Amino acid sequence: MKTTLLIMAAGLGSRYGGNKQIDRIGPHGEILMEYSIYDALQAGFDKVVFVIRQSMAEVFRQMIGDRIAKKVEVHYVFQEYDSLPGGFTAPEGRTKPYGTVHAVLAAKDVIHEPFAVINADDYYGKDAFRAMADCLHRMQGEREKASMVAYYLKNTISENGTVTRGVCDTDAAGHLIKVTETYKIKRDTDGVIKDFENDPAGVPLKENALVSMNFWGFTPWYFETAEAHFEAFLKDPSGDPMKKEYVLPALVDQLMHETHMPVEVLETNAVWFGITYHEDKATVQDALKALHDQGDYPESLD
Repeated sequence: MKTTLLIMAAGLGSRYGGNKQIDRIGPHGEILMEYSIYDALQAGFDKVVFVIRQSMAEVFRQMIGDRIAKKVEVHYVFQEYDSLPGGFTAPEGRTKPYGTVHAVLAAKDVIHEPFAVINADDYYGKDAFRAMADCLHRMQGEREKASMVAYYLKNTISENGTVTRGVCDTDAAGHLIKVTETYKIKRDTDGVIKDFENDPAGVPLKENALVSMNFWGFTPWYFETAEAHFEAFLKDPSGDPMKKEYVLPALVDQLMHETHMPVEVLETNAVWFGITYHEDKATVQDALKALHDQGDYPESLD
């Protein structure tokens, strides 16, 4: 039973100030996504799909793709405006990608099995990949079903600026019932986590609120339903045409309500960390060095 890891690496990294997806950040020059790939292969994944921009293809292959291809089946797909559905054309002057729903749709021709989706610039932890691999095997042969790894909000905050998180509500059985994409989250001067998107004073959020870090599990059914929803999003005249995005938490929330798609929330002991701002880099470097020093990773991930 094949399982695939899809890595979204086409983002612009505007807040970070560079191509953080290919920044060498580990103690031996590792790129952050190398840890996710290492953990995924250890958990039993046997195929990796990179979603990148066409302009990144050559440097991406040289820095990571060619080495990974020696160990696992590898595919490259491109998140570009020429892959928009329904003959839609992006408005002149727009440079921003259309979001994570579009990123995953770019892989529709190369994925035909249950698959996991992650960001290239996040560290998710070994337990998270083991839990997801087990879940994807349970999802073999299913259609309208999904899963996600959840993390505690307090463990996903940057000290260097605001972050965006999909804040989740679950039922007694551990299934997702609501996910709210929440913007401009940070701690205030008193140390309270708040959402500053619509209220300058901030709306308090729970420390142990479950949040999505874009570690999702889907069946191939995703592609047929996501394409229809994405096309409707593009045709919707609301929102800023130069900036609006369609993100995975929004699509999942729609599918839960429209089709009653069950989304299993996977509980793990995994610790998440990532780079949103350039100032986060030193903290992540220290964390990765500690993981190597305590034996969680070998000196070389090759």
